Amino acid sequence: MSDESTAPASAPSDFIRDIVAGHVAEQRYAKIVTRFPPEPNGYLHIGHAKSICLNFGIAREHKGQCNLRFDDTNPVKEDVEYVESITTDVQWLIAGWADPCLGFKPKGAHPAKITSNGAPDYYLAPVDPSTLSAQLSTGAASAEPFFASDYFDQLYDYAVELIKRGKAYVCDLSPEDTEKYRGSPDTPGKDSPFRNRSVAENLDLFTRMKGGEFPDGARSLRSKIDMASPNMWLRDPLLYRIRHVAHHHAGDQWCIYPLYDYAHCLSDYLEGITHSICTLEFVDHRPLYDWILESLGLPRTLPHQYEFAKLNLAYTLVSKRKLLTLVTEKVVTGWDDPRMPTLSGLRRRGIPASALRSFVTGVGVTKFDSLTEAAVFENAVRGELNPSAARRLAVLKPLKLVLTNLAAGETVACTATNNPQDETPTTRPIALTREVFIETDDFAEVPPPKYFRLKPGGEVRLKYACIIKCDELVKDAAGAITEIRCTAQLDTRSGQPNADKKVKGTIHWVSATQCIDAEVRLYDRLFTVAEPAAEADFLKVVNPKSLEVVTAKLEASLAGARPEDRFQFERLGYFSLDAKDSTPAKLVFNRAISLKDNWAK
Repeated sequence: MSDESTAPASAPSDFIRDIVAGHVAEQRYAKIVTRFPPEPNGYLHIGHAKSICLNFGIAREHKGQCNLRFDDTNPVKEDVEYVESITTDVQWLIAGWADPCLGFKPKGAHPAKITSNGAPDYYLAPVDPSTLSAQLSTGAASAEPFFASDYFDQLYDYAVELIKRGKAYVCDLSPEDTEKYRGSPDTPGKDSPFRNRSVAENLDLFTRMKGGEFPDGARSLRSKIDMASPNMWLRDPLLYRIRHVAHHHAGDQWCIYPLYDYAHCLSDYLEGITHSICTLEFVDHRPLYDWILESLGLPRTLPHQYEFAKLNLAYTLVSKRKLLTLVTEKVVTGWDDPRMPTLSGLRRRGIPASALRSFVTGVGVTKFDSLTEAAVFENAVRGELNPSAARRLAVLKPLKLVLTNLAAGETVACTATNNPQDETPTTRPIALTREVFIETDDFAEVPPPKYFRLKPGGEVRLKYACIIKCDELVKDAAGAITEIRCTAQLDTRSGQPNADKKVKGTIHWVSATQCIDAEVRLYDRLFTVAEPAAEADFLKVVNPKSLEVVTAKLEASLAGARPEDRFQFERLGYFSLDAKDSTPAKLVFNRAISLKDNWAK
C-alpha cells in the first residue's frame, strides 16, 4: 500500500454521518457496510473522489467495511481497462487512510445460499481485512473487487420471483414505443398492451429471452408499478433487456442483461450493505430502489439509499461522456493526461492522495448543488505539499551567467536547505561554479520600475550562495543576449564577513557544469471558463496554454528522483517525476501546481 501518514483527521460532521451515527447509537446494524459502486465505462474523476472519501470515511469512522463493486450491467460500454484503472485509483486514494476498510471478495466467488430468519437467502461475504491487506501487499490474486455481474444468476431468479408475484411482465414494445408510452412529467403514461399477460406466459417468454431466442430490442422485462405515477421512474421501468454481446467479466453466457436500477439495489442486498450513499441525481430513483427490495419479501434487513450533492469544480468537467470526448478527439493524450480531472491524471500530475482527501473533506457533504472554486482545490494541494516537498533548484528557461572571478573548474561549496518547514531542517551541499544558469526572466536589460532582479550594474543574491554584480553583457549578431558576465562577492556567503550585506533581490540558479537536463511540463487549467459544461461546445473553451513544455536545467540530485517523490522547485512550483514517460535517459517532470494562484484577479 502506501507509506502516507495514517494519522486520523478529525471526523467531519454532515447530515449523512449524523444519520449513520444515530443508527450506530441505536445498534440497528451489527456492522456499518457501505459501498463505492462505479460502472466500468470510464476512468474515475475528481467528483468520484468525494463519494469514495464519504463511503470509505464513514466505514473507517465506525470500524466498518466499504465494498469496491463494479455495477457492470451494460457490456456495450464497459471494459477491463476501466476495471483495472478504477481498482488502482481507489486503492491509491484510500491507502494509508482507510485501506483496512476495503471490501474485496474471494476471486471468482458468487453469493452463497444461506438461511436468514428461517427463509432461504443469498449472501456474499468479503475477504477478511487482515488477510486482504497481506494479499494486496504481495500482489496475490486470490481476492478481487465485487462485481454485479457475479450476481446474474441470483438477479435472474429474483426477476422470476417478481413475475410469479405478478409484479413484472415481458413487454414486446420497441424501445421507441416504450418511451412514447411513458408519457411526460405532465402527462400520465399508457399501459403497455402486453401488461396483462399471464404469469405462465411471462415465465415462458422470459425463459426464452434468456435462451437467446429473440433478437436485440424485441422484448424486455418490465416491472408492473404505475404508468400514471408522477415519478417517471415508477412508470413500469425496464428490468431486463436483450443484448447479444459478450460481457467483459461474465463472458458470453448471457444475452439478457439487468438494468442498473434493478441490479444496484439487489447487489447492495446480496453484499449486506447498510447505507447505500449516492448523489442527488438518484433521489427520484429511491422509490424504485425500495419497491424492488420490498416486492421480493427478502428476509434480511434491507439497505437504504441516502443522497448528497455531487462535487462540481470550476474550470473542470465531471462528465465521463465529455471526458471521453476529450480523449477520442485527442484534445488530451489519454484518460491519464495530467490535465484531466481523472484520478489517474491527478496522480500522474503529482497530486498527493492526502491532498485530494483533504480537499473533498473540506468541501463538505450537503443536499445542495454548488460550484467549488478551483482555487479551493489548488490551495488544498499547496497546503499538503508545502510542509512535505523537498526543495530543489531548477531553471526552466536558462540564461548563461559567467562569474568572471572564479577560475574554470573551480567550485565554491554552498549549503542549501531541504525544507525550511521541517522542525529540524536538514541541508545538502551544492556547488557554485564559474558558469551557472539563471532564469531568463530574472534579467532585464531595460528594467521596469521597482525591478529587483538582475540588471546591468545591479546586484542580486544567488540563493544559498553569494551576492553577484552584473558587469557585462555578451550578445550575438542579432543582438540577443547569450551570456551575462558578473562578479561573485564571495565574502557575502553564509559564515563570511559580509554575509549580512543586504540586496533587494534573490534569484535561483544551477551550476552549468553540475546540472542535468530534463523535460519539464508546465500544466495549467484545461478550460478558460469556470463552467465549461454550460457551453454549447465545451471543446471551444479548451485552454490553448494548458501545457507548455520546456527543456530545463535541474540540480544534479534530481537524477535520483522517484515518481512518488514531491519537490518544490524554488520560486517555480511543485513538481514530480512523470511515472509514465520519464526514463533514466530522459527525465520528465510534471508541475503539479504553481506556488501561487496565477488566475487570481
